[in-house]
Amino acid sequence: MTSLTLQDIEDIFEKLRGGAVPERGLDSYAVGIDRELAEIRRQLELVGRGGGYVKFLRGDYGCGKTFMARLAVLEAQNQGFATSFVVVSDNDLKFHRFDDVYRKVVSALGTAACPRGALSDILDRWIGKVEEGLIATDCDPDAADFDAKVAAKLAEELTSMIGNQAPAEFVRVIQKVFELKQAGELTEAAALLSWLSGSTNVAASAKKIADIRGEISSRDAMAYLRGIVGMVHAADYKGLVIVIDEAETILRMRRDSRGKSLNGIRQIYDDAGSYERLLWIFTGTPDFFDSRHGVAGLTPLYDRIGFSQEEGGFANVRQPQLALRPFGKERLRAVARALRDLYQPENPQRHKDEITDDFIDLLVDKVTEGFRGHVGLVPRHFIREFINKMDLVQQEPKYKPMAMKDRDYVPRELTPEEENALAHGGTVVTEFGDDDATPMPAEEVW
Repeated sequence: MTSLTLQDIEDIFEKLRGGAVPERGLDSYAVGIDRELAEIRRQLELVGRGGGYVKFLRGDYGCGKTFMARLAVLEAQNQGFATSFVVVSDNDLKFHRFDDVYRKVVSALGTAACPRGALSDILDRWIGKVEEGLIATDCDPDAADFDAKVAAKLAEELTSMIGNQAPAEFVRVIQKVFELKQAGELTEAAALLSWLSGSTNVAASAKKIADIRGEISSRDAMAYLRGIVGMVHAADYKGLVIVIDEAETILRMRRDSRGKSLNGIRQIYDDAGSYERLLWIFTGTPDFFDSRHGVAGLTPLYDRIGFSQEEGGFANVRQPQLALRPFGKERLRAVARALRDLYQPENPQRHKDEITDDFIDLLVDKVTEGFRGHVGLVPRHFIREFINKMDLVQQEPKYKPMAMKDRDYVPRELTPEEENALAHGGTVVTEFGDDDATPMPAEEVW
């Protein structure tokens, strides 16, 4: 389990109060997912040995897909991987354009030491490692040609890891950033790093320094990603883990954009083995995988990653799609007990006296009844309500949480997905971007 500071614990509860998934400490209240977490760890072990893979997390609304994906990121960072967590969005991320995906992935790079915006930190770590290696071979760090040797070694190491598969501009920018940093020209170095991150707002004067033109295109971005993965490994990380959350958003796109996005996923899957030390994790709903508007509408992709389940609900966790099981009442109780133990009360005795197992049982039943028995919709609201009760116990000396046994729980601040599910018997009915469910052709889009 991750070692948590008081600030970490405060951050966990602050995020949960707002209905969000925290970025740290998830393992402190992760219950009922031992099988799934073991499979993620197996994938990390394979990637750490030099493999390249893709895993899909499959689950209905409320199953904890984002939680599991965030937990995978935390696990990866704890094991020495760099990570990136990206959410597919109608407005902010067009998945059918890989330059857009690349920009989001690189800008969201994180490590255990640098949770966000870690590209510069990763490069500095690599440069430091190269410098130490040269000094260990009796190179004089004060010699006039030492920086030139470092720049040459950077290119040599990258080539040894990924061959000549990274664009020449990638290597040139890395070397130029190093030179600029050594010369104290940090603004220019930062501008080139922004360009390498996929920014389209870098001044022509900055690009001229490294003899580059234009921006990283959609068709070039996969090659640049290969360079990023090589740099991550050169900096002594085990590899890179990229999470693409809420892939079902693709279903709301028009058919042409949807087809390109799905073909992009097919290309990622087909090329995964050639991206050593890279693990992609996609999350999506059953409709994303099984409907003709989604993966099932692109036969080559569906044939590769289709989900199989035997009678009795038995599903192999090692197949491409890892099915997440919906919450039940007992799992909610276990989560509540874990959060109760993690909570830092000002009055521990009152916390112990009022937040009892009997109260947890009552709250689970009340919140579930408020959602008409659809326990799969409950987790986010239950956790918020449970934390609210613990807070009130500390703030109000006369407050008795068990008094709610005489009142009904009325859900508030429902998301569109929750309203959708309540209107359709507990199941979210997917809204498609259009009515065209004809099969999509396979094509190279990136």
